[in-house]
Parts: sequence; structure tokens; C-alpha cells
Amino acid sequence: MSLTAPVEKSSTQGSFSASLSFGWVDFITPAITNIAASKACKDPESPLQLLGYDEVMTTSDRPDADRPAQEHRETPLRRDAERNRERIIDAARSAFASDGIEISMASVARAAGVGIATLFRRFPTREDLIDAVFADTMHGYVEAVETALADPDPWHGFTGYVETVSAMQAADRGFAELLTMTFPTATLMETERHRAYTGFLTLVERAKTTGRLREDFVSQDLVLLLMANAGVIAATRTAAPDSWRRLIGYLLQAFAAPPTAPLPPAPDPEDLARAMLGLNCASRGQEPPANGVQTVAHPAK
Repeated sequence: MSLTAPVEKSSTQGSFSASLSFGWVDFITPAITNIAASKACKDPESPLQLLGYDEVMTTSDRPDADRPAQEHRETPLRRDAERNRERIIDAARSAFASDGIEISMASVARAAGVGIATLFRRFPTREDLIDAVFADTMHGYVEAVETALADPDPWHGFTGYVETVSAMQAADRGFAELLTMTFPTATLMETERHRAYTGFLTLVERAKTTGRLREDFVSQDLVLLLMANAGVIAATRTAAPDSWRRLIGYLLQAFAAPPTAPLPPAPDPEDLARAMLGLNCASRGQEPPANGVQTVAHPAK
């Protein structure tokens, strides 16, 4: 495996596209693809770790299909390893929900009652842990848009979806933050996010055909709503936890047609992509990518 992964090679670009086209929205995929290829956050992780691998992985971390037949027997050690994995996921789920996804991996290990080496053996990167912790939540995120699409009233489906996702943010601080960031190497999570986004685009078009959703609504507006809602939730969680409902009520009225005035321009897609990735980097105390990042052309569909 090459560690340099030059973006200009078609095979490498395809590899990144396969994992990164699952990002929050198609409009950020080109920026995220290039940012990931150039080590988005300036951290000490190796290229292998950026791709979700750990340099110290042993054969015990390989898929069962690659192991000799005699190793398929379940052993006490393997059962202990699985119990440790579940303890880590449970501890991280609780910690992320209460304190946000920026909590240190050492804190998660302590809460799980395992050593930090055990945690990193099971989850080599923070993105690996996030992928596992939010698997069920992201499935619920997809189900929310599927429920909205099944609503015979597209406008009601649209508003119901926005309210449901906003409530999911309010219930879980980690999820609130998650929806305002992107995690290029967390492919399972980003796959579900892409599925939800695809459904959301259909929902938007249906709502516009009814004349109830203003024509200048764009997908970036949902990202801005989620960012704003995450901020309100973080600021009011203890003293006034239902304040987010007021914000969402205002915004849904603003989305309704006919508009009372033209809107300012939507954020540039690449700038918004950088903002989402920058939040991810900042949550880990790392530097966001430079503003001058050149993007890779999005492959034709």
C-alpha cells in the first residue's frame, strides 16, 4: 500500500471518492476529498491512521475471513476483547451525549474501565469510535427522512423532518456537534449521512412544488440551521433546555413561501465544507486546513 496516495492518480482518487462521497452533502465532497488527501487536520496521525488503520495492528485485528480455520474457535480472550469493545462504546456514548465528542479518549477509557492501549487497539482513531457509537443514531437519522418522504403533505413532511432532527440534536450533545462536522474516514457514518441527504433533496423538491417552501431555499440552509441549533443547545442546555424550539420555529417560518424579502447569498459550498471540517479539527485542538486548499473536480454522475 502506498502511503503517499497522490490525488492525481485515478486509482487513488477513486479510493478517496469511494469513502468520501458519503460526506454530509455532495457539494462538500470535492473539498473534503482534497482536504483528506492532504491530511485535513495537522495532527501526528500517520497516513495509515488517516485511512482508519493503525501501524501497530496485529493479525488479531484482521477480519475472521483472513484467519486460519483453527483460529475461528471462540476463546475466552476473544470474549473478553468483545466485552471491552462494548464497554468502550457504552462509555463513549454516554460521554459524547453529556460532554460532546471533543472529550478526550483517555476520559472515555477511564469511564469504560480499560487502559488507553486497549481503547486504541479496538478503535485506532477517534473517527473509528465515533463511527461505532453513532451507528444506531445515524440509522434513526435516515429513518427520519424516510418518514418525512412518506408524508402525503410534502410541506408537513419537510417541517416535521427539520423538527425531528433538531430534537435529536437536543437529546444528544455529541450528535448535535456531529451534524455540524464531517468525518471523512468514518465511512459507515458518512454513508448514512449521505443517504439522509439524498432523501432530503427529494423532500425539498417536493415541498417546493407545493408552493409552500420558498424557491431560494438551498441545501446549505439546512447545514446553517443545524450549526445554529447546536450553538443554542450548547448555550442553553442547563438553564433553558427547550430554547431550541423557538429558534426552529422562527426558521421554519422564514423558510415558508412567499418570502417577505430576498435572502443574502448562500455560503460558498467549499467555504462551508471547510467550516465543517474546521469544527472537527478544532474539537480536537488541531489546526483546520489552510484557506487556499485546491479542490479535486467532482466526478461526473
